[in-house]
Amino acid sequence: MSRVVDLPDEAATVRLGTRLAALARPGDVLLLTGTLGAGKSTLARAFIRALTSPGEEVPSPTFTLVQTYDGDRGELWHFDLYRLDRPDDAWELGIEDAFADGISLIEWPDRLGALVPRRRLDIRLEPGPAEGARRATLTSVDQWDDRIGDL
Repeated sequence: MSRVVDLPDEAATVRLGTRLAALARPGDVLLLTGTLGAGKSTLARAFIRALTSPGEEVPSPTFTLVQTYDGDRGELWHFDLYRLDRPDDAWELGIEDAFADGISLIEWPDRLGALVPRRRLDIRLEPGPAEGARRATLTSVDQWDDRIGDL
């Protein structure tokens, strides 16, 4: 099941992150794809703040590769795999724990290769029709089928 959401501005990207957080459950995996500057970190930051606190400091995990947070529904894992050398290096980041019990947001998931989980929500962010606009394509793969229609 897929759904396309037009995001006319950054505030709309924040609202989408907040709405996704309201529907998230432990064990969920959200894969965020798009070019640099597409809004992946903006969406992830809004998602994390919705499940922690509005003032939560949410730095990009570009250099640390992963940041974790204690959220209302359990542990939140925010991965930025842009600098991951090999898919197997993800094991050193604790990715199996994230997939088992946490809620995972993964930027640059293509770096995982065959380790991409079977059950997930794929979110592709692309430029929209106007300056500053984005288009999000959300595709449920055996995990969000019962929730994606609520967006």
